[in-house]
Amino acid sequence: MTIADLKKGEKGIITDISSDNIPLKLLEMGCLPGNQVELLQIAPFFDPLYLNINGCKLAIRKETASSILIDKL
Repeated sequence: MTIADLKKGEKGIITDISSDNIPLKLLEMGCLPGNQVELLQIAPFFDPLYLNINGCKLAIRKETASSILIDKL
């Protein structure tokens, strides 16, 4: 399962990241294995996704979100 598969309000724990597709800025902001992620909101055309990762609020593209594997809580 990836972040892109979450529905609004659902949470998960990041398990693996395909670092080739993930911008360094996301890694610096806490998008790392072991951190909790919550999908807060989805844009009208399903891109971007608005997330809360360990208290840091981020908007990322669905393409990037599909590269981040999670375990759903």
